[in-house]
Amino acid sequence: MKYIIVFFAMILLTVAAVRAADVPVSPFFAQDTALQSTEKLDLVKQLGFAGVSWKPAMPGVIEKLIKDLQERDLKLFAIYANATLTKTELKLPPNLETDLPALKGTGVAIWLPIGSKDFASSSADGDAVAVPALTALADLAAKYDLRVAIYPHKGMWTERIQDAIRLAEKVNRKNLGVTFNLCHCLMVGDEAKIPQLLEQARPHLFLVTINGADSGAAGTTWQRLIQPLDRGTYDVRIVLKKLKELKYDGPIGLQGYGVKLPPEENLKRSMAAWKGMAEK
Repeated sequence: MKYIIVFFAMILLTVAAVRAADVPVSPFFAQDTALQSTEKLDLVKQLGFAGVSWKPAMPGVIEKLIKDLQERDLKLFAIYANATLTKTELKLPPNLETDLPALKGTGVAIWLPIGSKDFASSSADGDAVAVPALTALADLAAKYDLRVAIYPHKGMWTERIQDAIRLAEKVNRKNLGVTFNLCHCLMVGDEAKIPQLLEQARPHLFLVTINGADSGAAGTTWQRLIQPLDRGTYDVRIVLKKLKELKYDGPIGLQGYGVKLPPEENLKRSMAAWKGMAEK
């Protein structure tokens, strides 16, 4: 009898393991917009975040940040780097190339929002200039085992994730992909398309950013479209369920730009909301 019990127990454990393997588990990190200061790293660790994203800085600053994170068993997931597309070139932030050696081996993604005064938002007219430049950047990043993730941003040339997908497909480098940003997707009016857009982005999807937001608030204010994760009328689980369906297990960041709360409160409330969503 006990052998039968053991046999069925092994079957149940095997089934549970298979089911667990089918459930993507994404590291949840705090963006610098939600953190605001490296002095909050202990709080990031205490609350259970997997790490942070940051912005370009002098190599010494980046090296210290990486060291501080490693001491706390945290990870740097991305570096935000504004680029500008002109009729002749893609201008990168001055510190970016000097940061790359300091980032070698970290697996960090270079977040690349691309603005332009010469090309309209979402216009493919700039592709002839952007694609060779992005290809060169991807090849340079590959020398340091880094990735490049185009960052859709309202009002920029790469305003929609559709733009990022188009460029990623044309560049065709394994280390160049896209980011899905919930707040910017909502702002440009693509709320109803989100599940479909995630499907389209999946082959190139390196990172995702989320936050609390109001539904039906396209074209309004960031105060409505960037809130703590436990606030807003938009059901963020729409995004998480689709990511789970797509078996996405990459990093997910907490956007905190302009949130009118102390970082400690926003981080604490948002982590509690994240855990609640994950359980459901």
